[in-house]
Amino acid sequence: MKKVAAVVVTYNRKKLLKSCIENLLNQTFKTDIIVIDNMSTDGTREMLEDFIATKKIIYHSTGKNIGGAGGFYEGIKLAYMLNYDYFWLMDDDCIPTKESLNNLMKADKKLNGNYGFLCSKVLWTDGNLCKMNIPKASVFEKNSDFKTSLVPVKMGTFVSFLTKRNVVKKVGLPIKEFFIWGDDLEYSNRISESYPSYLVNESVVIHKTANNEGSNIATDDFQRINRYKLAYRNESVLFREVGIKGKFYQYARLILHTSRIIFKAPDHKKKRLETLFSGVREGSKFYPKIKRVK
Repeated sequence: MKKVAAVVVTYNRKKLLKSCIENLLNQTFKTDIIVIDNMSTDGTREMLEDFIATKKIIYHSTGKNIGGAGGFYEGIKLAYMLNYDYFWLMDDDCIPTKESLNNLMKADKKLNGNYGFLCSKVLWTDGNLCKMNIPKASVFEKNSDFKTSLVPVKMGTFVSFLTKRNVVKKVGLPIKEFFIWGDDLEYSNRISESYPSYLVNESVVIHKTANNEGSNIATDDFQRINRYKLAYRNESVLFREVGIKGKFYQYARLILHTSRIIFKAPDHKKKRLETLFSGVREGSKFYPKIKRVK
């Protein structure tokens, strides 16, 4: 029997988390549920009491907010230690449909296990593709095929992302030092360097983000700008791993993003530019080590 652990990382979004868990419990292909709580302060632990008492979930508190990257690092490590065969990763605002996991596992069977990761087609709340979760066909190009059953991809996000025990043993764990942003792209790229990986279009989930604009340092709410420093820092690691083409691509992106700020930012242009360049500078000195499971 294939043992699947759905690993859900949460922080202060108890209503979304509850909806995520309820939909996980309703899957036609049964999965255990591991909730990794980044020390939420909004009553998440209290909301989960019934789920914990009835053993519908495995609850693990990180003791402090270690970000999404740290949460998935801890979640995969825990699931591995508990001897699960498959790790199904998602944020707390991911809402699986009833057949989400079943269709991923059908793809697993069809491929005879010959893959590194499988990811679902991610829709926004209005039924359109969720822009921030479009897989990448290469480091430089987004996937455009959302009809073919199985589509080879290079990178995916941790919003319904399935990988396996033997893969984790080989490639290690996500980089927890990323904190937020880019950990899933780096990890999926690391996996697909060793294994073919696929988008499974029959597997559909809903991502309940606040909007469907994706991330854009030029137009995002100024209150969110500081996190972009981590994004540009973490991207430096990914592009470094890709090699010389990755570095050229990074420089081209920086020119584009700088232009966007100068010509399209509605406010605080100086601060946005400082955040971008500060992240890039930190990235040039940022060499986190990949940790392995034991």
